[in-house]
Amino acid sequence: MRHIFIINPLAGKRGGKQKLEAEIRAAGKKLGVKTEIYETKAQGDGAIFVKKVCEENKTGERIRFYACGGDGALNEVANGAFGFSCAEVGCLPLGTGNDYVRNYGSLRQFLDIEAQIKGQPADSDLIRYRADGGLPRLCVNMFNIGFDCNVVDQTSRVKNWPLVKGSFAYLLSVAIILIKKKGADLRICYEDGYVFDGKLLLIAIANGCYCGGGVKGVPLSVLDDGLMDVSLIRDVPRGTFVQMFPKYAKGTHLMEEKLQGLIDYRKCKRLTVTANRAAMRLCTDGEITDAKQVTFEVVPKGMRFSLPEGVGARQLDDCEEELVSG
Repeated sequence: MRHIFIINPLAGKRGGKQKLEAEIRAAGKKLGVKTEIYETKAQGDGAIFVKKVCEENKTGERIRFYACGGDGALNEVANGAFGFSCAEVGCLPLGTGNDYVRNYGSLRQFLDIEAQIKGQPADSDLIRYRADGGLPRLCVNMFNIGFDCNVVDQTSRVKNWPLVKGSFAYLLSVAIILIKKKGADLRICYEDGYVFDGKLLLIAIANGCYCGGGVKGVPLSVLDDGLMDVSLIRDVPRGTFVQMFPKYAKGTHLMEEKLQGLIDYRKCKRLTVTANRAAMRLCTDGEITDAKQVTFEVVPKGMRFSLPEGVGARQLDDCEEELVSG
C-alpha cells in the first residue's frame, strides 16, 4: 500500500509544515513503510492530485490518501478518490472544525500518525449534490443553510480580529448572528412528497452529527446507514433559540418536549432545496457558496475511510436509539 499525506499548508496546528513532515517520515521509518508527501498549491488542488494518482495507478495497488487539514481538505481528497476501488481516505485533523472526524470520537487518536498508518478502512456514505444544475460534487459531513451557515461565514471574519481565536471566535459569531436574526426563506421538497415552504432559522442536511467545531446539531446521523439526516428548525424567536442553543450544541435538543413543534427531523435519500428569494448561502463541509437551487442524494458507502488503530465506528447511545425507534 502507498501512504500519501496531502498537506494543506494553511492548517498547521502542530508547529508548522516542516515539523509535520518530519513526524510523518519518522513514523513511516519506524514502521518500515514508505510515506509520500504532497503539499496542495491552491483550493481544489487536492482533488485534482488524488484523481490523477488514482488514474495513473494501472496495477490496482491500494493507495491511502491522508488529508492533513480540516473538513475542507478532507472534502477535496474524498472528491478526488471517489469511484476508485484502489483508494482509501484518511485524515489528520489539523483544521478549525474537524467535524467529520469527531463522529468517531477523540481527535487525539487521529493525530497519532503511527496509528493512522496501521489503521483499517470502514465504509462511509457520502452526499452527492448539484447546485443550479452544475456538475455534481460530493459532501463528506454536512450542509448548513441559514443560522449555522451564517455563523461559519461570520467566524471566518471574526477569527482574524485581534485576540479572537478558536472556539471563542465561533461563540462570538453565534452572538452576532443572533442579534442580526438571519435565517433563510426556502422551499424544501422531500422524496416522500412532504414540502416545507417559508422562513426558517436553519436546515442541516447531514451525513455526520457535528458542525461548527463540535456542535452536535444532527445527533442521530449514522455514517453508513444509506440515509441523509435533515434537521430543520422553524423561524423561532431570538430568545427561544438562545435558551435552546446549549441543548442544540450538546445534541440533546430532540429530547425536549417543549421544542417538538419547532424542530422537523427526518431521514431520507433525496432532497431538493430552492431559495424563495435571493440565492441562499450554502455551507458544504465548511466551505461557503451561493446557489438558487440544490439537489441532494445519498451515495451509500461511497468512501472507504481509514480509521486509526484502536478507533471504532460511531454507535448510537441508548437515548438516541430510543429517539430513532420512537
